Amino acid sequence: MTEPEDTAPAAPVVSAREWDARLRSGLARRHAAERRFRLYGMTAIALALLFLALLFSVIIFNGVSAFRQTEIRIPVTFDAALADPGGERQRDSIAAGDFNAILKQALRQRFPDAVTRSERNALYKLVSSAAVFELRDRVLEDPALVGATVPVWLLASDTVDMWAKGKSSRLDDRQLAWAGELRDQGTLALRFNHRFFTNGDSREPESAGVLGAVAGSFWMLLVTLLLSFPLGVMTAIYLEEFAPKNRWTDLIEVNINNLAAVPSIVFGLLGLALFLNLFGLPRSSPLVGGMVLSLMTMPTVIIAGRAALKAVPPSIRQAALGMGASRLQTVLHHVLPLAMPGMLTGAIIGMAQALGETAPLLMIGMVAFIVDIPGGPADPAAALPVQIFLWADSPERAYVERVSAAILVLLGFLITMNLAAILLRRRLERRW
Repeated sequence: MTEPEDTAPAAPVVSAREWDARLRSGLARRHAAERRFRLYGMTAIALALLFLALLFSVIIFNGVSAFRQTEIRIPVTFDAALADPGGERQRDSIAAGDFNAILKQALRQRFPDAVTRSERNALYKLVSSAAVFELRDRVLEDPALVGATVPVWLLASDTVDMWAKGKSSRLDDRQLAWAGELRDQGTLALRFNHRFFTNGDSREPESAGVLGAVAGSFWMLLVTLLLSFPLGVMTAIYLEEFAPKNRWTDLIEVNINNLAAVPSIVFGLLGLALFLNLFGLPRSSPLVGGMVLSLMTMPTVIIAGRAALKAVPPSIRQAALGMGASRLQTVLHHVLPLAMPGMLTGAIIGMAQALGETAPLLMIGMVAFIVDIPGGPADPAAALPVQIFLWADSPERAYVERVSAAILVLLGFLITMNLAAILLRRRLERRW
C-alpha cells in the first residue's frame, strides 16, 4: 500500500532583499508609533501645565490687588468735647457715637459743597465704617491727639476701592467728582493693606482679613498633629513589627487602606454625631475640627509609617537582636529612628491635605461668622478654606479679590509644608 502524497502548497520563497524590506517597514511603523505616543504624552503634559499656569495666572491677577487698599487722607479734628479717652464712658459707645461724629465733621469740612442730606449721605459713603473704630483706637493709644487737628489716612469704602483699582464703578456723579478731586490732589492712594493680615473677618470687605482664619487653622492643625501622629506611629509599629499575621490583622490593614479613600464629608458626619451631639463639645472650635481631621489624617500617617518601617533593612533588626536587644528595644532604639524621616514626611503631607479640607469643617459648624481672633483651640474660629468659601459666597464684588488673595495665602502654606517634607526627607533620610 502506497503512502498518500503531500498535497499542501509549498511556502513561498522570500528573498533576502524582500525580507529585509519587510523588517525595515515594520521597524519604521514601530518607531512612528513610539513617536506618536511620545507626542501624545508631551501634548498632555503641555496642556496640563497650560491649564495650571492659567489657573495660577487668574488667581494671582485677581488676588494681588487685595494686598493694596485705597485710603483717603483728610484733616481730622479730635474735639475734646466729643472724644473721651479717659474711660468714663463705655469704649464701644464712644466708637459708635462720638468718633462717628468726628469723622462726619471732617468730611463736611473737606467738602463744604455737600449741603443737602442726600449729598452728605453720599459723601459719608466714601469712607468705610471701619474708619470710626480706627480713629477710636488711635486716640485711645495716643490721648495727646485730643484737641488737635492732624491729617489722617482713612480707610475708603469698597466702592471707592474698586473704582480706584479700575475694576468697577458704582459711584454716582457727585462721588466720582469728589474721589477724582482727592486722587488729583494726592490724598487718595493705594497703600499696603496691612489689615488683610492683621484683622479677622468683617462684614465690610475693605476691612476683612485672614488672621482669624489663619489662627483657627493653626490651632486646628496643632490638635490634628498631636492626635494623629503619635497614634498613627504606634499603630504602624504594632502592625508592622508585633502584630501576628492572621485574618484579623489582614482585615485591619484592608480597613485602614479603605479609610484613606473615604470621602472627607463622611468624617464630618462622624464628628457631628460623635463629638458634638454625643460628647457635647463646643461648635465652631478648632478642637473639634482638629479631632475630625485627625480621623481623616490617621490612615495616611499609618500607611506612610508602615512603608518607612519596611524600608529599614532587616540586617538592622538582626544585628540588634544578635547583640541581645529585646524586640521592643530593637524597634525603639534602632528601627524607629531610621524610619522617622519617612514617618514625618507622611505626617506633613497628611497635614497639608487636612489644611485644605472644607467639607468636614462645614459639618461641625465652622462656617459661622467669627470676627474675633481665637486665643486657643476651644475658642470659636474659622479655618482658612472655610473663610475662602464664605467670601466666595458673598455678593459684594470686593470679596472676589479677597478670595483670590486668601487662596494665595493657603497655597503658600501648602507649598511651605510640602517643601518642608521634601527637605526633611533629604536631610534625614539614609540610603542603603
